[in-house]
Amino acid sequence: MLQIFLRFFTLGLMSFGGPAAHIGYFRQTFVNELGWLDDKRYASLVALSQFMPGPGSSQVGFAIGYQRGGLVGALAAFAGFTLPSFILMYLLAVTTSAWLANHYVQGMIYGLKLMAVVVVADAVLAMFKQFCQRKFARLLMLVSAAAILIAPFMWTQIILLLGAATIGIYKLSATQDDTVPLTPIRLNYLYLLLFFVLLIGSFFMVDFGPEAWIFSEFYRVGSLVFGGGHVVLPLLETAVGDTMGGDRFLTGYAFAQAVPGPMFTFATFLGAEVMLDKPFIGACIATAAIFLPGFLLMLVGLKSWHAIAARPKIAGAIAGVNACVVGLLAAAFYQPVFSQAVFSGKDMALVLLGFGALKLFKPPMLVLVVGFSLCGILLNLL
Repeated sequence: MLQIFLRFFTLGLMSFGGPAAHIGYFRQTFVNELGWLDDKRYASLVALSQFMPGPGSSQVGFAIGYQRGGLVGALAAFAGFTLPSFILMYLLAVTTSAWLANHYVQGMIYGLKLMAVVVVADAVLAMFKQFCQRKFARLLMLVSAAAILIAPFMWTQIILLLGAATIGIYKLSATQDDTVPLTPIRLNYLYLLLFFVLLIGSFFMVDFGPEAWIFSEFYRVGSLVFGGGHVVLPLLETAVGDTMGGDRFLTGYAFAQAVPGPMFTFATFLGAEVMLDKPFIGACIATAAIFLPGFLLMLVGLKSWHAIAARPKIAGAIAGVNACVVGLLAAAFYQPVFSQAVFSGKDMALVLLGFGALKLFKPPMLVLVVGFSLCGILLNLL
């Protein structure tokens, strides 16, 4: 267990670049270097993480830990990979207010918020190309984006996701090949029951104090995030954005881009911000709550992912949800990311230059963080 923890802790310290880069780091470490699993098995775990809601790369790490050491190994992998970014995001939440008046700090935050515009724009385009290839998927994406811009509420997102899944079953399902027998699905129903009990209970525990409210909000977000990474932004903005200023919310999102490890530790920052009298407790509850749904569902289907993915109607539902998710992210790109960061021609110029550099040269995330921070400091001092 200690070996699993230390391996993932090392990766958590150096894994800049978001979920796609994390999956590359995992493959290099656990397939090529350590030989804990082969390429075929690793690819199956990546596919399962894309099928389930939750933090994609963290779910892959959780599954690798489970393969290596059972449930305790999975928890050791999660703790190791998440701990570095958890500590950094918590410290940023509780200390930045004390030195936000500093011109250099203001400049750095200014630059990181512009970097967030670039990163989210790139994510929207990449996900559009991946999940909206069919005309009906593009229609779902546009309707979802328009609906959430008009009615930016959590219930709107739930209705859109459920509606997109239903429509996907009928409009985006592949044709069943009757010559290929379907393998029976064997699920771990105990974890599935626990997932739904907590999800339903989250709607009734909001009046039981701030701790219960934080758990309920972040658990629901973790249950609805398909695609991981940047997709968590619109859901969190709807869930807790009203409890803090939009500028502070976007500052936390910019910090989440700047630290290594899973982007879902954005919840760490928000939990500490929401519960100012007990920031560490708020950070712990928010972090645990947002990761928990995805991990429970991974445990449900970890041994039957082939049988699940082979069902055309299920695959169609996921295709609909993915198209809807792109629309939600496109809406979040406008509000709050773009509207809270770009205020002048020089801001837009830096965004365009940064986006061009990202697409042309594909620099590591760390280079982007340093570059935008320095540019923000220089522009803020001018």
